[in-house]
Amino acid sequence: MSSIPEGLKYTKEHEWVSSSGNVYTMGITDFAQGALGDIVYVQLPKVGEVLIAGKVCGEVESTKSVSEIFAAVSGAVIEINNALSQNPELLNSDPYGAGWLVKVEISSEPTELLDAAGYAQITA
Repeated sequence: MSSIPEGLKYTKEHEWVSSSGNVYTMGITDFAQGALGDIVYVQLPKVGEVLIAGKVCGEVESTKSVSEIFAAVSGAVIEINNALSQNPELLNSDPYGAGWLVKVEISSEPTELLDAAGYAQITA
């Protein structure tokens, strides 16, 4: 059973976000990293790039496959997790902590996000 922390919001595409004011931190869920297997490469958007919720903004490559990362929120990327370029396995070992992907300054409040219970229903 994958971990689904309370207090985060989730997408149907298996991304999570946490918010601090209008800055949202985004990552992939424990369910997603488990399905991918050993992650070997992460392609992230660049700082300053504008993301649109639901649109592809990067990819994760594992020993099994390559999967697209979808933006959970709309806004400008203000920081990326540079540690992932040297240690992509952080997505496997700590998807909700050290394995975060990007920080986004949102342009509008997200409306399509699920709470932990809603996300648990789609991963059951």
